[in-house]
Amino acid sequence: MIIFPAIDLKAGKCVRLLKGDMAQATIFNDNPLHQAQEFCNLGFKFLHIVDLDGAVLGVSQNSEIVAQILKNVKIPVQLGGGIRSLADIEKWLELGVSRVILGTIALQNPQLVKQACQKFTQKIVVGIDARNSMVATHGWVNDSNFSVIDLATQFEDCGVSAIIYTDISRDGMLSGFDYQGTKNLAQAIKIPVIASGGISSIADLKGVGELEQFGVDGVIIGRAWYEKKITLDELRHERLI
Repeated sequence: MIIFPAIDLKAGKCVRLLKGDMAQATIFNDNPLHQAQEFCNLGFKFLHIVDLDGAVLGVSQNSEIVAQILKNVKIPVQLGGGIRSLADIEKWLELGVSRVILGTIALQNPQLVKQACQKFTQKIVVGIDARNSMVATHGWVNDSNFSVIDLATQFEDCGVSAIIYTDISRDGMLSGFDYQGTKNLAQAIKIPVIASGGISSIADLKGVGELEQFGVDGVIIGRAWYEKKITLDELRHERLI
């Protein structure tokens, strides 16, 4: 199981939101590059970066910061937020991003996701953010009429590397992740699933570990790390890092 520490970018700073609300952002580091370097130095194997402003506006807003991280951090980076075209994907891959996360566009234009998977083999991740099991888009602002499983199953057998499933109602709340929803999704598809939203403790990480047998092979941690609810010693003790 891969632990993905999260760097969410808003106005050039590393933040965490509450339930995806851009008006409820807590700044945890004024220097995202330093935060990324710290994660690398601590032994994490992958970084998860989201341009929150880009996700809302539909075009990257924190490009310079992401580019700095890519130049100065040696571990792989997966990036999402405001990436809506093949040209966007190609640009970021050329700059050194290991995997591109497609969220809103996956619902609006699933064919583009399939084209991207053909052109950029094993480089495309689909991010599915949900409220009450229904997909939300545009930085979690708009709700859709699609269920998580309905959307995910559209991408079976097209080469998507992983599906990131985030329960918005739990994100940033330290209330525990959606165990059942994550399990249901993993059982419904063959694509590997990454759990996200609400991770609050080492016990939650163990819970994610229980779902590996169903196809959950990663988990994103954010506020729980920044608020020291999960520590490096705990991760090392459980051999998660």
